[in-house]
This record gives sequence, C-alpha cells and structure tokens, in this order.
Amino acid sequence: MGNVLKMLQPSSLWKYFEEISSIPHTSHNLSAITEYIISFANSRNLEYKKDTIGNIVVRKKAAQGMENRKCVILQAHMDMVGQKNENVSHDFKKDSIKLKIENGYVTADGTTLGADNGIGLAAILALLDSPDIPHPDIEALFTVDEETGMYGVTYMDRTMLNGKIMINTDSEEVDKIFVGCAGGIDFKAHFAYDSGEVVAPASDMQILKIELKGLNGGHSGVDIHLGRANANLLMFRFLKFMTEGYDARLCSVCGGDARNAIPREAIAYIAVNRMDTEAVVAEAEQYQTLYRNEYSGIEDGICLNATVVENSMPMLPFSLQKRLVNAVVATPDGVERMMPGMTGIVETSSCLSIVESKEGDISVQILVRSVSASRKYNRISVLGSLYSLADAEVEIFGDYPGWMLSQSSPLLKIAKECYSKRFGNEPETKIMHAGLECGIFSSVYPGVDIISIGPDLSFPHSPDERVDIASVEKFWAFLCDILAGIPDKA
Repeated sequence: MGNVLKMLQPSSLWKYFEEISSIPHTSHNLSAITEYIISFANSRNLEYKKDTIGNIVVRKKAAQGMENRKCVILQAHMDMVGQKNENVSHDFKKDSIKLKIENGYVTADGTTLGADNGIGLAAILALLDSPDIPHPDIEALFTVDEETGMYGVTYMDRTMLNGKIMINTDSEEVDKIFVGCAGGIDFKAHFAYDSGEVVAPASDMQILKIELKGLNGGHSGVDIHLGRANANLLMFRFLKFMTEGYDARLCSVCGGDARNAIPREAIAYIAVNRMDTEAVVAEAEQYQTLYRNEYSGIEDGICLNATVVENSMPMLPFSLQKRLVNAVVATPDGVERMMPGMTGIVETSSCLSIVESKEGDISVQILVRSVSASRKYNRISVLGSLYSLADAEVEIFGDYPGWMLSQSSPLLKIAKECYSKRFGNEPETKIMHAGLECGIFSSVYPGVDIISIGPDLSFPHSPDERVDIASVEKFWAFLCDILAGIPDKA
C-alpha cells in the first residue's frame, strides 16, 4: 500500500480508498475485498452478515445521543470495471491500481480508477471507523457484481436489512441529489456455425489485421449523450466496405470487453486478394482520416490501420459474414430519445458493447437503458427483429427496473435542507441515465426511502476515469450532515 493520497482531506476516506485500490476487486474477483471488509468488521467488533452470494452487511450502533434516531442503510458496491490502455501492462486479477494526483483530480496510471464505487465504499468504511461523527444506527450494505448486471442486489438475502432509509453512494455529481435512474436489459445475438463450414484462404489471398484503437470510450449510461465513437460500429462500417468493395473475407472480429462501457478498441482479421493488399492498407488510412473528421473535437485520437499477417487462418462462412456485417452496421446505437419536458436528460439509449469471436460462434452484446419501461422493451423488440432477420439466435437477460423517487420524500427534504444550510444554495435533483441498485432495491423493499449522492466523477468505465478531490470533501461533509439530521423513530 502506498501513501500517494496521504495529504488529502478527509484523510480517513482517502486512506480507505487507497487501501481499496491496492486490492484487486473487479467483478467476479471479489474474494480479497470481501476478506478485507470482514477483517475490518472483526477488528472493530462490528456485527456483520454475509449472504450466500457474497453481499455483506456491517452494523454499527448509533453514536451517543442518537440512539432514538431511525436506522440508515448506507450502500455501495464492491466491484469496479477493469479497463486499461493498450500500452499498459496490468492484470486486474492481481495488480493494485496505481494512483496519481493531477490538477486537482485523483486518477490512475492508464487504467480505470475504481472511484466508481470505491469512493462511496471508502466513505462508508470511514464512517464505520469514526469514533466521533454523529450518526444513527447504520447498516452498511456492500453488494457484489453490480457492474455485470446488478447481480448482488438482485439476489441478496431479503432478511439482511431492517432500515427504512437508504443513502446510495454511487452517483457522480456532487451538487445534485439523484432521485431516479434508468432501468436496463441485456441483449445478445449469437451467429453459430459448424467448424466444417470454415474454409482456408486461397493461395492468392493475404491475411490482414485491422486494428481500431485510440477511442475515448466511457460509461455507456452517463457518457452516452457525449456522442463518442463506438469502436464496434466503426470497425463494422469499415468491414462492410471491405467485404463489398474488395470481396474481403472475415476470419475473426472482437471489440469491447465490458457490457456497460462504450467500446474503445476492436480488432478484425480479414483475407483479401494479395493484389489488393496495398489498396486495403491505404483504405484504412483514408477511413482513419474520415473518422477523425467526423468526430473532430470528440475523438481526436482515432487510429485505424491494416497490417500484413504472415500466418494463415480460416475464413468464416460467407453467408454468416454477410448476415453478421449487415446486422451490426444496422444496429441502433447511442441516444434514442431525450426525456420529454426535462432538459438534458437521456430517456432511452443502447450501446453495442461487445462483439466476440469464438470457435463456432460470434456473439453481439448490447445494453439497453431507459427510464421508461415500455420504451426499454420496445428497443429490445427492435433489436430482436433486426437480428432475427439476420437469422441469429437471440438471448435477453439481466432485466432490472428503473427508479423514481417521490418529490415528497422525507429523506429528500432532509438532504435538501442539509445541502442548503452548508453550501448556501438549493441542490438540483436529477435522474441518472445509468443503472443504480436503487431501482432493484426499491422494487423489493418498497417502503424504503432512498436517495443517491456522490462526488464529481468523470469518465467512469474508461482509463480516463478521475475524481475531483475538492468534490470528495464536499460529498463527505454532505453525507455526514444528512446522517446528523436523520429524525427520531416514529
């Protein structure tokens, strides 16, 4: 464990964030962070419970004089998204995140930072550890595998909690109180083929590696409105031109590696006539220029190149190639509609997150998000129609609800009053176009009053992820004020 953040305030929060960052904790790789939290609870004589899928609740009794206040659930998820730049050597299963301080931000060295939701997790640990911060009874809920479909909160033991007030710490704008979020659903199409259907390239064909990289990527919810390029769509746009203009044959293609991130890189291998090799390399350069022009000011680092590969590799069946390329090129991606009557809020979107080649199957995965359940299912229906026409096998899973808090919420009233008193102005309430566990939680615990707050976090789910240092101190003060303002039990 390093001491990169030792001078930052609040010191206890940053101390725990640095400790968390030293522990690998991407989704489905949570054994070490789980042991850390249990050890934390045991060393402080705090009661805890772990359910069968790995969620943990740690309980702390109220501070002196606050024993009669209502119990508060503080919630964060333990997992982070693991993304890294191509030139960075990092194994998320065993390596620590390398932290840096730059221009008022904490960021990582070429990888995701894990401030989503590591800052919230660290804040809760700091509160559990504090001997002098006023607070009511606390139930600290740490959930597993939020980033891969909200698995933890979906399947958690429903008997773990007693509180009727919950503060989620997973939002990303410090001056806003989040009172709603989009629901989501995963769509996956499979293009299956038999090994006997692949054929070797003819002797007059050359294998080329097509590599697209240098894109910004980002969170497919909170960053979807920024108009960033999707590596999968740009790759297949080029592949369509290659297959139609040069009779190229597709050998394999892969792009993106996280269901909830805008893909930053994609790689394909194609076979072309040897006489066309130089022309194809030149076409890649032309498309790179085209893409940079189209995304000027948004994606200035786009790099598309074609290089010769000496090894041979089998070509996918021609009929599959045609169906796959046409379907992906036609896939709706990005913002479908903004929220009517609400400025700047995305209602419905989809992100073509992952294309993956495996022997016998090529899969295409898309994450659909919407505040409106009917429009979420309509977008799924559109995708189902498209990929059914392409004769793909369609799989739909991971459906989770959105969340909308009543403006008459007592907790929201307390939070607004605390914010105004400390900072001198009225906080904005907002709906997040990303999934929060609040949606599932409110559906299974309908009587719980929930808000979501957090620091200013930029570019989550990408190696550019960073958290504003000053906003963390503000978030901490706001959270402590809310806890101090929790009312007495009825």
